[in-house]
Amino acid sequence: MPPMGGRHVRPGQFAGGGPQDAGRTVKRLFSYLTGMDRVRFAVVLVCIVLSALAGVVSSLFMEVLIDEYITPLLGMEYPVFTGLLTAIFFMAVIYAAGVAATFVYTRLMVVIAQGMLKKIRDRMFSHMQKLPVSYFDTHTFGDVMSRYTNDTDTLRQMISQSIPQVFSSVVTIVVVFAAMVYTSGHLTILVLFMVGVLFFVTKYIGTKSATYFIRQQESLGVVNGYIEEIMGGQKVVKVFCHEGTAKAEFDAMNTELCGHATSANTFANIFMPVVANIGNIQYVLVAILGGALALLGVGGLTLGAIAAFLLLSRSFMMPVSQVSQQISAVVMALAGAERIFQLMDEPVEDDAGTVRLVNVRREEGGLVETLDETTLWAWKEETESGTVYTELKGDVRFSQVSFGYTPEKEVLHDVSLYAKPGQKVAFVGATGAGKTTITNLINRFYDIYAGKILYDGIDVTRIKKSDLRWSLGMVLQDTNLFTGTVMENIRYGKLNATDEDVYAAAKLANADEFIRMLPDGYATMLEGDGGSLSQGQRQLLSIARAAVANPPVMILDEATSSIDTRTEAIVQAGMDSLMRGRTVFVIAHRLSTIHNADVILVLENGRVIERGNHETLIAQKGKYYQLYTGAFELE
Repeated sequence: MPPMGGRHVRPGQFAGGGPQDAGRTVKRLFSYLTGMDRVRFAVVLVCIVLSALAGVVSSLFMEVLIDEYITPLLGMEYPVFTGLLTAIFFMAVIYAAGVAATFVYTRLMVVIAQGMLKKIRDRMFSHMQKLPVSYFDTHTFGDVMSRYTNDTDTLRQMISQSIPQVFSSVVTIVVVFAAMVYTSGHLTILVLFMVGVLFFVTKYIGTKSATYFIRQQESLGVVNGYIEEIMGGQKVVKVFCHEGTAKAEFDAMNTELCGHATSANTFANIFMPVVANIGNIQYVLVAILGGALALLGVGGLTLGAIAAFLLLSRSFMMPVSQVSQQISAVVMALAGAERIFQLMDEPVEDDAGTVRLVNVRREEGGLVETLDETTLWAWKEETESGTVYTELKGDVRFSQVSFGYTPEKEVLHDVSLYAKPGQKVAFVGATGAGKTTITNLINRFYDIYAGKILYDGIDVTRIKKSDLRWSLGMVLQDTNLFTGTVMENIRYGKLNATDEDVYAAAKLANADEFIRMLPDGYATMLEGDGGSLSQGQRQLLSIARAAVANPPVMILDEATSSIDTRTEAIVQAGMDSLMRGRTVFVIAHRLSTIHNADVILVLENGRVIERGNHETLIAQKGKYYQLYTGAFELE
């Protein structure tokens, strides 16, 4: 098989370089809003408008408050504060309404954002289950995980914070601009000039920041992938004293991430001070110009109008700076969304198969489909002449099969082989000879581009993949256990298996004894891929899982490699019982484990060079004879 790709595989890059790409991404994001979410979102928009209006009205009311209520009181000997208190109360009501509207839309946006992210994660995971094995062979687990964690978190921040803030800012800008024009056209021109200055400054800073934030997300995926890879191989790292090299490689990647993150956050952090100072300069200029115009009698400005305009100008510059500030967050979130959608747009496994696997029973010399669970299986195919049932016997044949994981590098060359029902077929050969590739092709983890693979006379491309794989049991060299009890891990092979079925499978695999010695027996919880168990014990559970599935065909990829010699002999006896009456494919490194194989196939450079049983191949004194008598075993 090809290498995992590890850190050498670059994660998906943000392809959305233009407004149209960003627009499509945003539109796709909002397609995840449900009916109820759309109602909530409409309420959010209304509340944002109300909040913005409350801020503008309160600023405009400052002119009325000063000119009509405060200034007249200054000349009175016995001032009456009733009108002033009423006006202040009215302003308090406006502020309270604005606060309430802000509270409502911020709370609703949290609900909307989490609901949208849940839907996205659900679809990501559902789609991931449909991806071919080749996708996971070419993408690191860490990079895939980064899409579920880092990229979705940037989306959360954009949906719950950036989008409401941007919309609120836009509404505020429009309303405040209208209010400023109404109050003083002359001062509005000055504010627009300062906004132009702010625009050019923020455009430069925002572009730089966005560029580095995108690179930061990419580097973060690479770092996560490498950490996951090293954590999984920590024992190998220590055994070969590779700590120094691993640290050096990580330092290089982490330095790249640090550089991009530092650059991104440097521009992001200087943004607010720059904007704040431009706002302060504008505030001073408006005060000076407004006072001068008032003294000259230009524009009919009063003290209240100047005070109101100062508040409006501050209210105008603040949302402008907020919109500019959110550019980096939005671009980073869109980069994350692009990576998420890249995963969701990956082509799923092509499955045009129509032949199904069904339970049948014999009746009057024929096969009749039944919903009851039987030990008899058949392939069901709809033809023009009607439904045809072909008994599943386990006859597997390769006819002139050629295959390569990449077009330029062929792994199998014109391979022809067959396994008759009930035969135990063993593959031997050096690493890279094509042993595991053959079993991958039987499962249709990959599809061939030349030749045919027949299963009981049926081309496997016509069999539905889920049914094909249901008929095949696999015990791999690398075990995978899941968080759950021992019972649940064994039952993973057959979810409707009874407790008695699980006990029988465990005994068959010689796992029952050590399981009952665990703290809680079959109810013992396993975590971290069963790290509390020995490698041999984990392998026994994997064998028991295959046994409880009771499949018609078994594939054993060096299934006993992690078990000591004494236990192997016992387990082998159980495996022989499990394999009896089934077609079995065995990938063997230790030739001592395949003496009793019906057929041994010797592979070299993707070709079958010898075929026969142990005695026949020894008598031929060919490659197998050299391997068997050479006092070494294949690695």
